[in-house]
Amino acid sequence: MYELNLADNITRLRHERRITQEELADFLGVTKASVSKWENAQSIPDLLLLLQLAAFFDITIDQLLGYEPQLSREQIRCFYAELSKDFAIRPSGEVFQKIRSLVHRYYSCYPFLLQLCLLYLNHFMLEKTPEGRQILLEEACAWCGHIMENCSDVGVCSDALVLKAAIQLQLGRAAEVIEALEPSADPGKLAGQESAILTKAYQMTGETKKAKGYIQMKEYLDLVNLAGDGILSLSLYENDIERCEETIRRIKGVMETYQLEGLHPNLGAQFYYQSALVYGVNEKEEKALEALEGFVECVRKLLEAEQVVLHGDKYFHLVDAWMENLPLGKTAPRDKSVVRQNLGDYFRHPAFEGIKETSEFERLVQRLTKGGENNA
Repeated sequence: MYELNLADNITRLRHERRITQEELADFLGVTKASVSKWENAQSIPDLLLLLQLAAFFDITIDQLLGYEPQLSREQIRCFYAELSKDFAIRPSGEVFQKIRSLVHRYYSCYPFLLQLCLLYLNHFMLEKTPEGRQILLEEACAWCGHIMENCSDVGVCSDALVLKAAIQLQLGRAAEVIEALEPSADPGKLAGQESAILTKAYQMTGETKKAKGYIQMKEYLDLVNLAGDGILSLSLYENDIERCEETIRRIKGVMETYQLEGLHPNLGAQFYYQSALVYGVNEKEEKALEALEGFVECVRKLLEAEQVVLHGDKYFHLVDAWMENLPLGKTAPRDKSVVRQNLGDYFRHPAFEGIKETSEFERLVQRLTKGGENNA
């Protein structure tokens, strides 16, 4: 996927046609030595000869060169997993440069370009300087704009719009986010009913299994979104402790009922951490420590897993097949080694000023940053 294969392709195509180097040379009006040099990668044909070669073999220039402007879903996933792993083992600057080279190579492969934007959003914080982080975000924002202007796939464009908004939020451009998303964010629009209509359509055409799988995935995602909205609510109302405690009680109930911590440990970690911040801001030290305990347990589940992937369970027993259709499949957006690098930052939040000197707090920090059960 990285190198052009012109030399090998000329050799292979010539053999498939069962012609000699001399016969090919005669057709093109060049010497046999020229064809030999092409096939041994000692030289390359000029542009006009490339056009003649492609016409002779009845293929496109891209096929002749071995260039693939469009990647398959599996290739996109492999690239994403490789790059995500690179962030854990290589200097981030090298990885960002590698991503840029891939953008230049596959600038018209919009689903892949979208995932490279997502990679930037999930890893830009590894850049050491604020100026460097802004440059990365501006790049990703421009790529999203390129997708929206040129891609004919409505779904990809829609995802690019949301991703661009998330990037703009990181850049502090809240007004632009509102302008972009507000027109389509009305919860009362008929678009919100599409899942029910589609499920009924599957039933009417006898595709019962497909209907069950779809509604399971929709229910799963709705639960994840509900918990995510609850986490946002906690950040909005952090000074209204009465409301926050009710929100925590309700979201915790949903998560326990549907066993979301096991299905989605990252979501559980976000919920417990935001709960700890709320309790810390409101000087409820004991509850803050209790919430941090839940946060540590969820993160440890993520770090101890052999591979971090999204999955179902006995209740959501059909979602795994549907998850395979997601752009990245079941792959986590960040490698767990990258997550591990930034764990200490979570405990430096000012909300924990009142508990950071306690032995319980220090024990939790040790459990997470050192990773040892002996500190429990």
